[in-house]
Amino acid sequence: MQSTNPKTRLVPCPECGALSEFSPSNAFRPFCSERCKMIDLGIWASEGYRIETPIVTDDLDIEDLS
Repeated sequence: MQSTNPKTRLVPCPECGALSEFSPSNAFRPFCSERCKMIDLGIWASEGYRIETPIVTDDLDIEDLS
């Protein structure tokens, strides 16, 4: 006999590590709260998650610059 209530999936919040429910009832998923969601958004907005690599000539499309 199958249960009609599936198990609640808990995942660690990417910002603080607290367990949070990963379901439509959690408006901030995968975050645990609006605070953690906004902290993460601020890091993205300030380019805190960028991967810095030097620009090389092969990365540029020279024809578009003319």
